[in-house]
Amino acid sequence: MSEFTSLQPVASKDRMGVTSCCSSSQNSFNFIPVCYIYSSVTPELCVFAMLSDMASDSVFVVAIDFGTSYSGYCFSLASGTDQIRQVFWGTEHGLKTPKTPTCILFNQKKEFSKFGYDAVMKYKSLPSGEADKWYFFENFKMRLYNTKVTSGMEMEASNGKTLPALMVFAESLRYMKQHALNTVQEASFHTVCDPQEITWVITVPAIWSAAARQFMRLAAKEAGLISDMISEKLIIALEPEAASLWCKQLPQEGFIVEASDKKKFEDSPGIQYIVVDCGGGTIDITVHEIQENHYLKELHKASGGGWGGNRVDENFSAFLREIFDDGVWDEYVKSHPTELQHMMYNFGLQKCSASREAVYIRCYYNLTRVAESRKEISQFFTKVTGAVWCDGMIMITYEKMKSFFEYSIKNIVGTLREILGKPEMAKVQYILLVGGFSTSIILRDAIRQAFSMKYHVLCPMEAQAAVAKGAVLFGVNPKIIASRISVRTYGVEIYTTFDVAIHDFCKRYVSKADGLVYCKDIFKKLVGIEESVNINEVAEYIFQPIEADQTCTRFSFYSTEKQCAQYVDEEGMELLGSCTVPMPDTRLGKNRELRLDIKFGLTEFKATATDITSKQSRTIVIDFLAV
Repeated sequence: MSEFTSLQPVASKDRMGVTSCCSSSQNSFNFIPVCYIYSSVTPELCVFAMLSDMASDSVFVVAIDFGTSYSGYCFSLASGTDQIRQVFWGTEHGLKTPKTPTCILFNQKKEFSKFGYDAVMKYKSLPSGEADKWYFFENFKMRLYNTKVTSGMEMEASNGKTLPALMVFAESLRYMKQHALNTVQEASFHTVCDPQEITWVITVPAIWSAAARQFMRLAAKEAGLISDMISEKLIIALEPEAASLWCKQLPQEGFIVEASDKKKFEDSPGIQYIVVDCGGGTIDITVHEIQENHYLKELHKASGGGWGGNRVDENFSAFLREIFDDGVWDEYVKSHPTELQHMMYNFGLQKCSASREAVYIRCYYNLTRVAESRKEISQFFTKVTGAVWCDGMIMITYEKMKSFFEYSIKNIVGTLREILGKPEMAKVQYILLVGGFSTSIILRDAIRQAFSMKYHVLCPMEAQAAVAKGAVLFGVNPKIIASRISVRTYGVEIYTTFDVAIHDFCKRYVSKADGLVYCKDIFKKLVGIEESVNINEVAEYIFQPIEADQTCTRFSFYSTEKQCAQYVDEEGMELLGSCTVPMPDTRLGKNRELRLDIKFGLTEFKATATDITSKQSRTIVIDFLAV
C-alpha cells in the first residue's frame, strides 16, 4: 500500500500527494512537543545546526528563569561553567533574593514603567483612585498554560484593564535583557557590549504547549533578545530538565553545599532520580538516568499541572472571604487592590516558611475599616475554625495553614505515585525537590511522609536558583540531554491507496491525471506517545506527488494522545500547523521525490524539505500561534 501526503482540495497545481518511504531507523526518533516551528520561510538551503555549536561563538550564556511568581537570571562564560554568577534582587528595598516578583507595571499611557520589586512597590504606593488608571500584571505566565495561545491574545491587569499579552511578556523580557546586559558588562569590566556575543536561554514548563513555547520566542524577538525567529542565539530550556542538570552535579548524600568532595550524582552512571520542579504556577515532573558520559536520559514523559504555590494563595484568599463575609472581602478587593497586593505578598513569604508554627498576617487599615463598618472585627472570627483575631493581626493555626496546601499536595503526591508505580521506574532512588515552592516545610514534610520509606527526598539549599543555574549548563551544552520521551503521538496528514475494506468511502480522492483512487485525511504516525529517542538523530521520509503537474506540497502536522490513529479528523486530534514546500520542476511528473528530514527530540522542532529534482531546500515552517 502506497502512502501520500495530504492536501486540502484547492487548485490542482497547489495540491500534492506523496508516497512516504521512511528510513530504516525511523522508529528510533522522537517528536517532542516542546517545539515551535517558525513563522517565516527562508528559500536558502537549510541544514541542521548542531545545538552544541549554538554558544560556540558567544562570550557569555545568560539564562532567564521566567517564573510565574518570581523571575531571575544567571550567567557564565560560554567557554565553561566553573563560575555561574547569580544576581540578587531587592537590595534597594532592604531585601536580597535570587529572584524578583514577576510583576510588571504600565502607566496610564500603556507605557512600561516598572518590573519586579520596583513594580510592586510603585503600584502599592499609588492612591487607589490613581491605581485604577495604571496596568499592573502579576502571575501572568499562567495565561499561557492549558489554553489556546495566539499572538494577538489579550491579558487582564489586576484592575480589569487589558493589554496585548505579547506586549506584557515582551516588555518583561526587555527589562530582564537590559538588566542582564548591564550586569554582564560590569562583570567583564565593560569589555562586552555586543548583544551578539550572548547566547540567551529562556526556561519554560515542560508541560507547556508548542504554541506557548513559540509565544515566548516571539516575545523574546519583540524584546530584542534575537533578531529573527530562527535565531540560534536563543535556546528554549525545559524547567525540570534545567533543574536536573544542576542537581546531578550535587552530592548524593544531600544538598548541603554546592561544592563538595563527596560523590556526586553524575559520578554514578545508571543512577535514576525524579525531579519535581515546584513553581508558583505549575509543578513540572521529569525522570532522568545518568549516562556514562554524564549526560541525561529521560525515562518518563514530562508530567505535572497547575498545582503550584499560587493555589495556596487562592485558598488563603478564599478563607479570608469566608471570614469577612457580608460583602466585606469583595468590597476590600475591589476598592483597595494595592493594599491587598501587600497582604498577599506577605502571605507568600509566610507559606514558604521553614517553621512548623502558626503564622501571623497583618490586617491592614482599610480591611479593618471596611470590616468594622459592619460590626466589631473580632466577631468575624467567631464562626470560623483555624483563625483568631490578635490585636491587629490574623493568627492562622499551623493545621489551617496546612489545609491551604491540600490541593497541591494531593495532586503532586498522586502524580508521583502514578509515575513511580510503573515497572520501568523500579530503579528510581531519589526524589529531588526544586523551585521556590519546594522551600515550604509543609510541602516537603508531605512528600517525605509519603515517600521517604522507599526514596531519598532531597532539596538543594538554593532550590529557587536551581532552574536558572541548570539552564546555564544547558545553554553551554544543549546536547547534555541525550534523549527525551514524547508526551504525545505526532504525525503528518497523507494520502494512501484507497482500500474499500478499511477506508471510509467519503474520503475517496481520484487523481485527475490517471484516475487512481486514494484515501485522504490519513494520519501517518511519525513518533508515538512515550517513545524515546536520541537527540541528534535525523529521520528521513521520501514523498512523491499524486498529480503530475503539482508545483508544491503542503505538510500538515497533527498530534494526539492516542498511540495510534487512522484519520486526522478523529476525536482528540490536534492540528499543530501546516507549511507549503515548492516543487517547481514538473518535467518528471509523478516520478519526482521530496525528502523530509526531521530532527526529533529537541526542545524545538527542526526539519527541512528538499525537492530532489530541483535541489531546492527550505526550512519546514509552521506558525503554531495561527492555528
